[in-house]
Amino acid sequence: MFRRGDDERHETIQAHEVATPSEAASQGSGAGASEVTIVGQGARLDGTLVSAGSLRIDGQVKGKIKAEGDVTLSSQSRVEADIEAQNVVVAGQFKGNIVATSKAELARGGRVEGNVTAKSLVVAEGAVFSGQSIMGDGASSPAAPTKPAATTAERAPEPAKAGA
Repeated sequence: MFRRGDDERHETIQAHEVATPSEAASQGSGAGASEVTIVGQGARLDGTLVSAGSLRIDGQVKGKIKAEGDVTLSSQSRVEADIEAQNVVVAGQFKGNIVATSKAELARGGRVEGNVTAKSLVVAEGAVFSGQSIMGDGASSPAAPTKPAATTAERAPEPAKAGA
């Protein structure tokens, strides 16, 4: 019925929320963080992806991602979303904002276009980061990007004009 390599096997999922099976069964009773939900390489998801555990994305996601555990974007992934998680690792192509309560990592070959908020940020050699980063202890709460502080040259008063 279905053959490997068949171009028609890509599946599009329209969703408001997608939960792991244990999350749906437990109704938020604290599923273990050791569980990993995988969005496979041939899958494409549009909507909000919510997980009580960790996520690994090999396919395409567009929308919003929220995980109580970690989120890993493999080198094959193409993601356009906002991500909230404990730790986030990007090895594929990502466009959007990342809020990690602990660490955000841009792995070799990973491309991030957007803002990253995390306690620590690791950018490996060969990764590309285009955006702003907010790091440190205050980074655990999502904050709106602020206007960069003026440089010393912008704050210096103008010199007095001769003859004035």
